[in-house]
This record gives sequence, C-alpha cells and structure tokens, in this order.
Amino acid sequence: MQQMFNTKEIKYCFGYLLLIFITVISQWNILYAQKKPNIIFIMSDDHDNDAISAYNKSFIATPNIDRLASQGALFTKAFVGNSICSPSRATLLTGQHSHKNGVINNFIRFDSSKTTLAHLLTGAGYNTAVIGKWHLHSYPQGFTYWKVLPGMGQYFDTRMINMKGDTVIEKGYSTDVITNNAIQYLSSVDKSKPFALLLHHKAPHRNFIPKLGHLKALVNKKFPIPATLFADTTGRGAAWQQQTMSILYDMRLCGDLKIDPKYLEGIEELKPNAADIATYKAIINRLPVDERDEFLKIFAERGAIIAREKPTGHQLLEYKYQWYMQDYLACISAIDDGVGKVLDFLEENQLENNTLVVYCSDQGFYLGENGWFDKRFAYDMSMGTPLLMRWPGVVKPGSIINTMVQNIDFAPTLLDVAGAQVPQWMQGVSLKKLISGNEQTLKRNALYYHYYEFSKDHTVIPHIAMRTDRFKLIYFYTVNEWQLYDLVNDPAEQKNIYATINSQIRSQLVNELRELRKKYEDTSPAGVL
Repeated sequence: MQQMFNTKEIKYCFGYLLLIFITVISQWNILYAQKKPNIIFIMSDDHDNDAISAYNKSFIATPNIDRLASQGALFTKAFVGNSICSPSRATLLTGQHSHKNGVINNFIRFDSSKTTLAHLLTGAGYNTAVIGKWHLHSYPQGFTYWKVLPGMGQYFDTRMINMKGDTVIEKGYSTDVITNNAIQYLSSVDKSKPFALLLHHKAPHRNFIPKLGHLKALVNKKFPIPATLFADTTGRGAAWQQQTMSILYDMRLCGDLKIDPKYLEGIEELKPNAADIATYKAIINRLPVDERDEFLKIFAERGAIIAREKPTGHQLLEYKYQWYMQDYLACISAIDDGVGKVLDFLEENQLENNTLVVYCSDQGFYLGENGWFDKRFAYDMSMGTPLLMRWPGVVKPGSIINTMVQNIDFAPTLLDVAGAQVPQWMQGVSLKKLISGNEQTLKRNALYYHYYEFSKDHTVIPHIAMRTDRFKLIYFYTVNEWQLYDLVNDPAEQKNIYATINSQIRSQLVNELRELRKKYEDTSPAGVL
C-alpha cells in the first residue's frame, strides 16, 4: 500500500492544525474577556455642570459629551465629599472620604501602595491604566500602565512622567496630548483582557489657557450674567467675608485674563504686583510661537478696554466675568473634542457596545454666582459635579437620574461593573443597579461633606456639611458659624435660615449631621460636633 502522507506533509498539517488551535484559543480568550465590560472613566478638572450643554444650553455646545447623555444616563444630583483636586482623586481610588484615605488637602502625599481601585481591577483580570492628571504627590501603583502629568502640568508642551520615572516634554496642547496618549493606549492594549482606563484631563483648571481656535470661536460671544453676579455679600458671615475667590477682587487681570501689564500703567487701583506680572510672562512665553501674535491680539483688545475705560465696580466685574468665561469655556471645547475622539475610536473598533464610559469632574465650579470663581465650599455649585454614564444594553438611552450620589460611589460602581468584590472598607455604594434601572433610589438619605484646607489660596474656612434632598446644613467649626438652606425654595443657597427655622427641625438636622460623622467614622476636630 502506497504511503498516503510523507513526513513533510504531516509536519505541515500538524503546524496548520496548531495554528487553528492557537487562533481559536485566542478568539475564545477575547470573547471571554468581552463578557466583562471595558471601562473608560474620564475626569476633567473644575468642569461645572452648566458648562455642558446636556445640562445647560446657555453657555456652550458640547455635542460629544452630550452623546453620553443621549445614549446613556445623566445624573442631576451628583456630588463630591471634599471639593478640591487631590482629595477627589484619592476618593476615586479608595471609595472613601478624605479623613479615611488620608488626603484631606492638596498638599498631602497619597500612599499609592495601599490597596486601591487600580489594584482591585488589575486583580480582577483587567488591564488598567491612568493617563493624564494624577496630582497625588506619588507615583501611581496597581496599574498595568500609567503616564501622568507632574503636578498640575502645563497647557502647552506639558511634561509627562512615564513608568520608567522619566519626565519628557510632549509637544502640543495638553488636552490633545492626553487624549492622543489614551487613544494610543487603547489601540495597543491586549484585547484578550478587558481594560479599565482612567483618562484625567488638566483642563479647564485655572489659569484657563485655551487653544487659539476655540478661543476665537467664543471671543465675540456675550454670556448670560448669573442672577447673583452683583450680589451684596456683606453681612453674610465670616465664611463669606474670608473667602478670596471673588472675580472682581481676586481674579487677576494679568495672570488670569492675560492682559499685558502695560495697559494697566497709571491705573493705581488695578496695578499688578510682581507675582502677577511674572505669571503673565510665563503664560505668554509658553504659547505656541506661530500662534502667539494672534493670542496677543485678542488679549490686547481686553487691555485696550481697560486702559480706555478704566472700569470699576460692576462694570469691571462684568468685563472680567465675560473674559473669564471665554477662556474657561474654550478650554472645555478641547475636552469635548477629545471625548469625541475616544467615542469614535470605540465605535470604529467595535468596542462601543461592551464599554462603560463615564464622564465627570473632580468637583463643580463657580461661574460667577455670588460674584465668585473656584470651588471648595459645600454649596451645590462646588459640591456638585457633572456625571454621565453610557453602557449600551444596560443603561437606557436618555435616562435622567435624580437620586443623590457621591464620588465615594465611583470605585464601588466600577468594581461591581467589573464583577469584582467591593471591599467593606469602601464607604460608597455601587450605582450599577441604579443605572441599569433595577433600582430607583439608594438606601441613603443624606450626603456628608468635609472641607479642610485653609491657606492663602482662596482662604475658604474649613467646614463640615450635610445635604439631603430638602436641606443643606453647614458648620464652619473654626469660627462657630452655622448655615442652613432650604434647597427646594432657595436652590441658589442665598438665604440662611438656621436662626429662623423651627427649633425642632434645626435640632433634628444637627443630630443627623452628628450621626453621619459617626457613620463615616470622622473623628477629626469639628468644634461642638
């Protein structure tokens, strides 16, 4: 009988079968990985709800962020527990309030070696990454990949630190740089495992330096003036008198609004100090050389108005407010472009249907209300944060969620989505059942807030607070000052009713705040509490 196969043919067939086997196993691994959803968590810095057109169409169009709302869920009552940069990032990683995770202000180093969201997701079989702003004074740990800004980073030609510990300059606008790094990571990450990417932008943090094209698109737009922009805040208590976040008095014409000091010569009350002039020069020197003249032309128009009109009081405040909004909102336009690029990548690579995309900020931001900018206070303008989630097949498109949630809930939610166990030491709760429609409310009637930092930067007095759907109770414990607001009848938090409300209701709310401190084990000093 003639031999049917020679040795060479047998080796070829075996090799071919082995290749098929390897391919099948690889595809099986990918399919298995796809049973677990991918996660992209996008966090901007100081992005207020009103600066997203899905929330408020009065200021800016954000069509790409709005896609998350139309294709997923928009939260109307999302809040943070400490409205400032580093603490919010530590809370995301730990699911804990500041007094538990140890980062109570912007100056404390976070111990990233302890178990965090990154370690737990990696342990659950995820490729994990953080790209962009870190701002925790330590190197990330627990991630399979990271590339972060040193400190705050820069808007143009920012430095970034890679996993080798090398610091390199990346040319371009920081929002684009961070987005491009994220796309590169998503393109190259091993798809046999699910991925979880924390994509953290620097923008729109002060000093609000936008891309030229986005600034030019807004430079002639007149923005609506908040009802309380010119509010008289005298007699409103020590906390309001101590703050230094006034657009009129504390937002700098040179360092913030980029007006050449030469336009302020001879105007004694507007004369910049040396630090303000130095900040202006540093900003201008970092602008792209080929665009610098066009930037300077726009800023010169502002300077000419100041030199010609020498505005004071309400007139000066309104000018500063309009210029502030131009710069701030133009920074957000770049973020919206970046979100669009990420969403398009998911769609083009057939990852859209199995990826949870979250968009939020590290806190809210004042856009002229009370004549202010910045955050820190427990008032809703700064305690609040935008929150949008898209997860096709799970989150019903166009959902509006009015339940109060907080940033201590973010880590438990991501772990629950990933099928990982949520540690008992996390203080938040998972929102998975809420976004899927399996629950309509959470078993929690009040949110806890504690702000600690009192420094030369905005000098907001430390305070604790409690928010329910009806009331906001705030205690500035270093000056023994109480504030209480009826959020239904006074959503702008303008009328302090602590002294006039029924004493029984007042006592009940104070006791509830005490109970929240016990629940969350906050033993830090807080006056009579």
